[in-house]
Amino acid sequence: METQNKSTKRNKIIYWIFTLWMSLGMVSTAIVQLMKNKDEVENFTRLGYPIYLMSIIGIWKILGVIVALIPKYPLLKEWAYAGFFFAMSGALVSHIIVGDPIGRTFPPLLLLIITCISWYFRPSDRKFI
Repeated sequence: METQNKSTKRNKIIYWIFTLWMSLGMVSTAIVQLMKNKDEVENFTRLGYPIYLMSIIGIWKILGVIVALIPKYPLLKEWAYAGFFFAMSGALVSHIIVGDPIGRTFPPLLLLIITCISWYFRPSDRKFI
């Protein structure tokens, strides 16, 4: 019983560390996208995406972080994690396809890994199934 409690506590700590890190990453990139930061506009243009997509993705990221952090709503949490996964895997693949160096491919890869770890260690009360 004590081992199970330690494991549960460890998993909860891992979950919160990676969830907060994921949230910080998503909010900070959302702000850059919503502000139409010059470097981010150049990045989107180089990847071949329309600039208006920055606003859509930025708003979705902020809404996803809110859903990920608030209690309950496990189905919405699954959608938020799916959205983060699709956004980060899409960004990663886009950077690879255009031949970007590791410096540009690493940030979406890191956020993708952080998102997966947060999702994997989420407590049972935050799971849909």
